Amino acid sequence: MTDGLKRDIMINTINTTTMKTKVTLLVAVLAFTFSTKAVAQMDECVTTASLFIEPAKAKNYEAALPHYDKVITECPKYSLATYQYAEKMFKHFVEKGDISKLTAYEKNFDLQMANYPSKTKVGKNMAKVAQIKFDNKIGTMAEQFAAFDAAYKKDETTFTSPKSLYTYFSLAKDLFEAGKKDIQEVFDLYDVVQEKISKEEGKYASKLSKLIDKEEAGTELSSKEKKRIKGYETNLESYGKIKGSIDTKLGSIADCNNLIPLYQRTFPEKKNDVGWLKSAAGKLNAKDCDTPLFYQMVQQLHSLQPSAASAFYLGRLAEKEGKTSDAMNYYNQAVDLETDPNRKVGYYTSIAENFRKKGSYGQARTYYNKVLDIKPNEGRAYLKIAQMYAQSANSCGSTPFEKRSINWLAAQMADKAARVDPSIASTARSAASSYRQRAPSKTDIFSAGMAGKSVSFPCWVGGSVRVPSL
Repeated sequence: MTDGLKRDIMINTINTTTMKTKVTLLVAVLAFTFSTKAVAQMDECVTTASLFIEPAKAKNYEAALPHYDKVITECPKYSLATYQYAEKMFKHFVEKGDISKLTAYEKNFDLQMANYPSKTKVGKNMAKVAQIKFDNKIGTMAEQFAAFDAAYKKDETTFTSPKSLYTYFSLAKDLFEAGKKDIQEVFDLYDVVQEKISKEEGKYASKLSKLIDKEEAGTELSSKEKKRIKGYETNLESYGKIKGSIDTKLGSIADCNNLIPLYQRTFPEKKNDVGWLKSAAGKLNAKDCDTPLFYQMVQQLHSLQPSAASAFYLGRLAEKEGKTSDAMNYYNQAVDLETDPNRKVGYYTSIAENFRKKGSYGQARTYYNKVLDIKPNEGRAYLKIAQMYAQSANSCGSTPFEKRSINWLAAQMADKAARVDPSIASTARSAASSYRQRAPSKTDIFSAGMAGKSVSFPCWVGGSVRVPSL
């Protein structure tokens, strides 16, 4: 290789290295520039957002409002708190009479959805808008109903507000009374809303029941668990009240005097509609309407599509006729055929009651427990078990003390009924108090030397109960 060629190669290498160095430096400068801008923008968003969030957090909405537009324009993704506090702010203004802020209230939810889709509950937010319109008498009754209807159909999962569920149904019933909605639509919505409430109650009751069982087993609950219990009980109480209110709201129109004429008119047209037959027969059954129409519906339903529902209704008819064995066969068919958990609860309850009335308490409890496996907040099942325990006192012990001790176990069941099902809490607490009064007194406990000890039950009840310490 000549000296000239070597020199050229060396010069090219130096030039290439120099070029790479320049490119690297350029990239570093650009990265630093962009990073600096990003940091500066973030610092600016911290300041901008705080001018809105801090006064809004303190409920000083007049001071917060002027800064809201700048935050959502320049820093829309800075913090979810922006939209959460804005919701409270605009709701405050609307409730104070500034209806012009309603548009901003709705738009705020849209912005939250656009910037935080995974953290936005569409049905819940739409229901909030619908509720604030209803509470502030904005729009016609039909428009208000349409808003709730759209929210529920858009996202039923997060439409969970007890108040909004009640308002949704209440508006439908009011529209019927105003001649703007067919009675069948009201009945259909009643089924939908009650099923939704049962679903939500089941979720809370299941969680509550687990913590109660843990507590009753002697395990100390953490402060978080105690707080959860209080929250679950509060929510169950809310749903219980709303469920009762909806029943009351429907009561004036969903009685036999209205149902029978309605279904007599509709039956010829709908007699081949399986869905309609199930719903209509269910309403007549729930109200215990004494009409030949019920038998016609059941027979027609069973001929079109033998199902859990038709088997159950045939069981009810057999039971009314005193054909207990036939009724049990139909009820068991219903259980085997049914896939819907809420309906299965009804079938299990009927079987349990059938056994209870015959004095077969052990078998009755088995079916009540099947009810509770599906619907942990079915307080009436606990009450029935408590009642059977108390009624078995004479056969569940060898001494008067042992026989009366079973009342403590009955009281525990009644207490649990009150906790998981607020709709019957008063009745359940009263029953628990009554059972405890029948249990051994402090004097009895002292005389028997049983304080803090356990009493076992060798009868169908099984298990044991701990005697209170003195």
